[in-house]
Amino acid sequence: MMEIPHLDHFGRILVIAPHPDDEVLGCGGTIARLRDHGHDVHVAIVTTGKPPQFPTSLVTQIRNELDAAHEVLGGTTKHYLDLPAAALDTIGAAQINDSVAEVIDRVEPTTVFTPFFGDLHVDHQLVFNATLVACRPRSAATPRIVLAYETLSETNWAAPPITPGFQPNVFVDISDSLERKLGAFSKFASQLKLFPDERSLDTIRALAQLRGSTVFRPAAEAYMLLRTII
Repeated sequence: MMEIPHLDHFGRILVIAPHPDDEVLGCGGTIARLRDHGHDVHVAIVTTGKPPQFPTSLVTQIRNELDAAHEVLGGTTKHYLDLPAAALDTIGAAQINDSVAEVIDRVEPTTVFTPFFGDLHVDHQLVFNATLVACRPRSAATPRIVLAYETLSETNWAAPPITPGFQPNVFVDISDSLERKLGAFSKFASQLKLFPDERSLDTIRALAQLRGSTVFRPAAEAYMLLRTII
């Protein structure tokens, strides 16, 4: 059995998720693997559902699901930015940029994971832009690694070549943490669907196996490297 190396160079981690569950879909196996090796993992949930579009009872349910999911992954430090879900395009870019920059300044991460710019959901696109603005290399505290993750039912619904295509060049082996990723997503009862819906456990497993076989591993999560400072 091939030994899986530690990810020490990732340092302190900040995963930026436009909505609860994006971090599990995109990085759940990586988060679990990092936590197994004692890494400090922070997750920033950028948006919160606001009435009347999102009833308070549903928002509470999803937040409880998020807590349960993160316990399965090994525990994280969560930051809620409370911007309006599915409505980031109704507020100024400066407000989004400032909110994302504030959490990055507070956490001082070595590595930042952000959604992919080509995702269909506008919230994802705006969070990507805000992350790059906040991660501009203008001080010694700038994150050294910035990676974009893929989100089932968002990244693959784009229309390349009209929109940017997700072309991963970093693969994290999650062979030993795939079941934890699946267990974490299963806590999102409000989001979980039956196959062949993309937000099913079968599809999440299939994507992990596909990404893994790309690099001769049983399972992997794929990323696009946006910047690394060595």
